[in-house]
Amino acid sequence: MLLFFQRALLGATTFVLLAAAGLAGWAATGPQPTARAAAALQSSQTVTVEQQANWIVFQPASRQPTIGFIFYPGGRVPAEAYAAPLAALAEQGVLVALARMPFNLAVFDSNRAAEAIAVYPEIEAWAIGGHSLGGVMAAAFADANPDVIQGLVLWAAYPAEANDLARRPDLAVLSLYGTLDGLAAPEQILASASLLPPSAEFIALKGGNHSQFGDYGFQAGDNPAAISPELQQAQIIEATGSFLSTLLESE
Repeated sequence: MLLFFQRALLGATTFVLLAAAGLAGWAATGPQPTARAAAALQSSQTVTVEQQANWIVFQPASRQPTIGFIFYPGGRVPAEAYAAPLAALAEQGVLVALARMPFNLAVFDSNRAAEAIAVYPEIEAWAIGGHSLGGVMAAAFADANPDVIQGLVLWAAYPAEANDLARRPDLAVLSLYGTLDGLAAPEQILASASLLPPSAEFIALKGGNHSQFGDYGFQAGDNPAAISPELQQAQIIEATGSFLSTLLESE
C-alpha cells in the first residue's frame, strides 16, 4: 500500500511539473516587448526606473509622489511592454508600480497589488488598473479592497460579473477603449457600465485597437488600427494622467 501511494504521489508531482513547464512555454511564446518599450525601461532626468523581481517601479525624479498607480499587464504580455505609457505617467508626478505576473497572467496573482501598497505607505491615494485580462484582475482587487483603492483604470477591459462595482459610488472609474478593438469590442466595454458606478467615465480612442495599449506588436485576433501606436498612447496617457490627478481632490 505504501508503495502504491509513493507511486501515486510521484505521478501527481510529475504531472504538475509537466503542466507548469507547458504553461511556462506557452507564456514564453506570447507577444514580446518592442524596442520602444525597452528604451522606456531606462532611467532619465525626469523618471527613475527600478526593476525588482515582482515589479517595475517608475517614479518622478524631481518630486515626492502622493498618488500611486498599480498596473496589471494583459494576458501573456510581459510587463515591460507597458513601460512607455507608464513612464510618461510617472513624468506627471505619479508613482507607477507595474506588476510582473506569473506566466504573464494576472489571474495567477490578482492580489499582488497589496505588496506595492505595503511598501509605499507615503502614498495618499491609490488607483489600480490594467489592460485586457489585467484590467479584469485589477477590478477584482478594487472590489475586494474598498478601503484602499480610490480609483480604477480599465484599458480595453471590463469587470467580471462577480465584481459588481456599481455599489461603489465612492470608486472613481475610467474606461478607455479603441473603436477598432477586435478582442474587447466596444459594445462589450459599454455594456459593462451596469457593473460600474454611475460616475464611471468611458472614453473612446477613435481608430485605436487592442494591441496598441502596449508596445508588443500586433496581437492575433485584433483589428488593424487606423492610428499610430504613438498617437493612441498619447491619448491614453492624457486621459489616464488627468484622471489620476483628480484622486486626491475627490477625497
